[in-house]
Amino acid sequence: MADPAREQLDQSEQRDQIPGHVPGPDPEVEERLALAEAKAQEHLDDLKRLAAEFENYKKRTAREQASLSTRATEHLVKELLPIVDDLERALEAAEEHEEVKLEEGVRLVHRQLASALEREGLAEIETEGKFDPHVHEALLSQPSGAEEGSVIEVLQKGYRLGDRVLRPARVVVAAAKETNGDGDS
Repeated sequence: MADPAREQLDQSEQRDQIPGHVPGPDPEVEERLALAEAKAQEHLDDLKRLAAEFENYKKRTAREQASLSTRATEHLVKELLPIVDDLERALEAAEEHEEVKLEEGVRLVHRQLASALEREGLAEIETEGKFDPHVHEALLSQPSGAEEGSVIEVLQKGYRLGDRVLRPARVVVAAAKETNGDGDS
């Protein structure tokens, strides 16, 4: 079986040995070379595109993993918030009945749980000052000597996890002072 490339090379060498023949590029060889170079460029472009797609995939996967981790932490913290609320209520009840040992134990558990939640990024929402609808939930509005629109009582603490509000603070907001119809203020 004859090798076509070898035959072509032999023919080219024979032509180069003819007297008066100026050796030059064979048009057929040049055409094949151009086709091979085009094919190589096509493969290189495919490889570059594939490398870029893989890099985008890695970045997208990293973002999704971070998002999943944040949601998992958020879910855990939401589950623990009612426990913190119950412990706070127990502490208030224990103070009234002067059961010192119960109070100390509950305080210890409360401190530990609050500390663990803080390490996970939980922070209490500030309730001093003006009502903020982004972080406060107004349950009542009542006349008060305080400035209208300010928070006068916190019914349930609100919390943030990072920059997200997990639960808004449930508050009572100061309304304008009621005026009686007889002209007294």
